[in-house]
Amino acid sequence: MCVTPAIAEEITVSDISSFFKTDVFFLGELHDNPYHHERQAEAVALIEPSAIVFEMLTAAQSSTITPALREDPRALRAALDWDNSGWPDFDMYYPIIKAAPYAEIYGAQVTRDAARALIKTGDITASFGLDAEIFGLTSALPKEQQTLREDAQFAAHCDALPKEMLAPMVLVQRMRDASLAKAAMDAFFETGGPVVVITGNGHARTDWGAPALMDPVLHTVSIAQLESRPDGDINHDHYILSPEAMREDPCLAFKKN
Repeated sequence: MCVTPAIAEEITVSDISSFFKTDVFFLGELHDNPYHHERQAEAVALIEPSAIVFEMLTAAQSSTITPALREDPRALRAALDWDNSGWPDFDMYYPIIKAAPYAEIYGAQVTRDAARALIKTGDITASFGLDAEIFGLTSALPKEQQTLREDAQFAAHCDALPKEMLAPMVLVQRMRDASLAKAAMDAFFETGGPVVVITGNGHARTDWGAPALMDPVLHTVSIAQLESRPDGDINHDHYILSPEAMREDPCLAFKKN
């Protein structure tokens, strides 16, 4: 799979209208930042995609979304069982769907059952399917990247994850990257594009995230959303700055124990 080096540059949402011939836009986010979702909705309105891929939805969920449900946010929220999903408030995500009323909706979420099965068995083909090899999932990562990704998982879980869980968690993240890439490619070839992918910044990385797994015939652009200007490269093509979200320390519960 292709790994694209990136030197990210700051842009605004309005700049996206000049990204001609882009087949797939990866629009990153910090999940709990409402400003990021506002920017995504604005970008979707500019792009007018033929399809939107959501990290937050499974394929089964996306298949149940009817035109009538799309017009009724309360009913759509209930149909998706969003309040039990673990994702932030549906009200932050609904404007993204509303911004492209005729776009097909695709789900790319790896189910909890699939993730648990992978952690338990390590059998990536059973969890992801026969395309696992195509997306590089059956091959070991370079040692340096594996270490970096395990360190990132350890930090993301407040340094509280057992060390023996780090390698399986990295494999789950790789499966999520592959699921997003596969859904994005399916969406493009089935609808003609352009396609927008709504996902976390980590999955939108150009070095080892979903963009690195895309068919090279497709022109992809990765846009991260940040709360402060980065000191160095962030492995995306561009980034958009938004105000910082109000949030509690996510590691507070661990610090109390």
